[in-house]
Amino acid sequence: MERVYTTPLLDKLGVRPGMRVALIDIDDDSIRTRLAERTSDITEGWPPPETDIVLLGADSTDALEPLEALAGRIRPNGSIWVVSRKGKLATLRDIEVIDAARAAGLVDNKVVAFSATHTCLRLVIPLARRPR
Repeated sequence: MERVYTTPLLDKLGVRPGMRVALIDIDDDSIRTRLAERTSDITEGWPPPETDIVLLGADSTDALEPLEALAGRIRPNGSIWVVSRKGKLATLRDIEVIDAARAAGLVDNKVVAFSATHTCLRLVIPLARRPR
């Protein structure tokens, strides 16, 4: 028997009311509609400083190059979600995202099914590097 998950996507992504969210190369209008129900602080493109959550669409390792710069734009307890295709249509493997994250000084700590065709991996600043 397959397990059915009922937790809303925005809850899985950690989006709370009023959070600052940025979307980079995300081609999904339904996420924009859902986000607008939770926050009005949504940026399309490069995030402003102190952003809580960045959703980064990536189909190749080249799309992961801005990770280090993006890490400087999120709050210390913020996150960058790398959204990529899954299954047979995948063009980016999880291990490639993890390697790019480590090179950018980030760590991965959660995977979520973004949609029927896309998955996302959460990247965060390691606790040891966060200000106390």
